[in-house]
Amino acid sequence: MPKPSKPHANFSSSTGPVLWDIDERGVARLVLNRPEVNNAYDGGLVEGLLRATEALRDIADLRLIVIKGNGRHFQAGADLKWIETIAKSSPDENIAASRATAEAVRRLNHSPVPTLALVQGGCFGGGTGIIAACDVVIAADNAMFSISEVRWGLTAAIILPQLIHGIGLRQLRRYALTGERFGAEEARRIGLVHEVVPVSDLEGAGTRMIEHFLANGPMAIGETKMLALELAGAKVDDKSFERLVESHAAKRQSKEAAEGLASFAEKRSAVWGDRARKSKG
Repeated sequence: MPKPSKPHANFSSSTGPVLWDIDERGVARLVLNRPEVNNAYDGGLVEGLLRATEALRDIADLRLIVIKGNGRHFQAGADLKWIETIAKSSPDENIAASRATAEAVRRLNHSPVPTLALVQGGCFGGGTGIIAACDVVIAADNAMFSISEVRWGLTAAIILPQLIHGIGLRQLRRYALTGERFGAEEARRIGLVHEVVPVSDLEGAGTRMIEHFLANGPMAIGETKMLALELAGAKVDDKSFERLVESHAAKRQSKEAAEGLASFAEKRSAVWGDRARKSKG
C-alpha cells in the first residue's frame, strides 16, 4: 500500500497519555500527557509513544518530530507505582515492559527524520533517555535533570547507549552513579541539551529551530543523520539491545529494587541511605 502523500487529520490523537498531530509542513508534535503525575511513564504512555511512532512511519512527507511535555514538567521518569506492579509480575511480562520502553527510545534515536525535544521543569530517569535520543534539545532555564534510577535500586540499562553518546562516558559515570540533580546550564555544559532559554521563550526557540530544519533538504538530513549514527557506532544491534532489556528487567525484580521501591511507597529512606547517615553520626 502506498504511503499517503500528505499528512492529514487521520494521523492524530487528541486524547490519552500521548497526544500527537501533524501540520501541513510535515512537522509532527508528540505531547506527553500525564501532567497529574508530571508525565511519569507507565505502560500506557509507552504504548502511546509506540503507536505514534508506528503511525508516523506511514507519513511520506514527514519532516520533523517535536516532543514536549504537558504541564509544569517534561517527564519525571518512571511511574514508580507502575514499576512496583511490573516488578511483581511474571518474568515474561517484566521483560516485555522493559522491551517496549527500550523500543520507544530506540525508535526516536533511529528516526530517519530529525527529532527536537523542548524541555521544561523536571526531566528525570527515562526522560533523560528520551532527550538523549533526540537530535536537538532545547531546555527552559527552569529545567532540572537527573539519571535517578540508582536511587531506587534500579538501573538505567536501556537508556545507557543514548546517554553515553549524548554526554560521554565520563559525565555518565558521575551522574548515573550519584543520581544527583543538575540544572539546565550544567545539562548544556555536559552536552545533554544544546540550548537554554527563558521558560517564556521555549516555544519561540522551538519555532526558530523548526525553521532551521525545514530550510534543509529532507533526504540530505536523513542521510546525514544515518551516516553519523553509523560512524559513531550509535546504533545498538539486536543482540546488545536484548541484553540491555534483560538486564534492566532482571534488576527491577531484585531484592535491592524491592527495597528501593518500598522506600518510595512508604516515604522513607532506603536501608542504604540509613546506613550512610548512621555512619556519619
